[in-house]
Amino acid sequence: MFGNLVSTEELASNLGKVKVLDGSWHMPNTNRDPYEEYLAKHIKTAGFFPIDTIKDTSVDLPHMLPAPEVFAKAVGNLGISNDDQVVVYDTAGIFSACRVYWTFKAFGHNRVSVLNGGLPAWIKENRPTESGNVDIKPVEFKVKPLDESLVRDYKTVLANAKLAETNPQQQIQVLDARPKARFTGEAPEPRAGLSSGHMPNSISVPFNEVIDPAKGELLDDESLRKLFASKNVDLTKPMITSCGSGITASILYLALERAGAKDIAVYDGSWTEYADKKDSLIIKSG
Repeated sequence: MFGNLVSTEELASNLGKVKVLDGSWHMPNTNRDPYEEYLAKHIKTAGFFPIDTIKDTSVDLPHMLPAPEVFAKAVGNLGISNDDQVVVYDTAGIFSACRVYWTFKAFGHNRVSVLNGGLPAWIKENRPTESGNVDIKPVEFKVKPLDESLVRDYKTVLANAKLAETNPQQQIQVLDARPKARFTGEAPEPRAGLSSGHMPNSISVPFNEVIDPAKGELLDDESLRKLFASKNVDLTKPMITSCGSGITASILYLALERAGAKDIAVYDGSWTEYADKKDSLIIKSG
């Protein structure tokens, strides 16, 4: 029904035919509670997808992908079946909804889209909102095995980083969505004890650069292609996106899809995992 990115008009015209999810998440240092904000105001009929709850609890890393059965139960409890079209939004415009979008795709549910402009655009256009919990009837969601082509782990990215010294032409492109100053090492990481810097030969593409600041929407497809070309990103070759903890890497995932890339994976543990490992290779250029 929808593509990977939908407009407020498209969603409004199909509000009763799709399942809407608020996938809002905020950095811990903002002291904002996305669920409380959801209860205060959300798009009519929307459920809430808690990124920091539907996760792998066996590792000491933030919001890693959950086990398939955990995802299936959580999604079923949100009233979503395998036949449903899902539209995810967030309170920033284009931010954490992309992580939820990628998570659904990683578990084989491709009928999922991100609302361009999110809740701010929806409210600005005076479209229907409500407060409080939504009465949702749980259904069965049959999960597929994890699509490993969309996910990368530490072992893989470390091996790729080591190619910088031995065989750089064989390296897979790594796009880093963190702010440029953290990439260069000039600014500290927000998580205490982590070194800033970047993986050898990775490419800095701060996530805000793929977003139109005036609209809070993803740049149009042609502008995205020009942006990636300016960074010497080859859209025809495989690439891995990374960030602090896998949230904004998912924004790049969606942006790369829109630009025409076909072979994209997200490093789930991202910099929080990578920089915490003693054998990681870290470059500082600032």
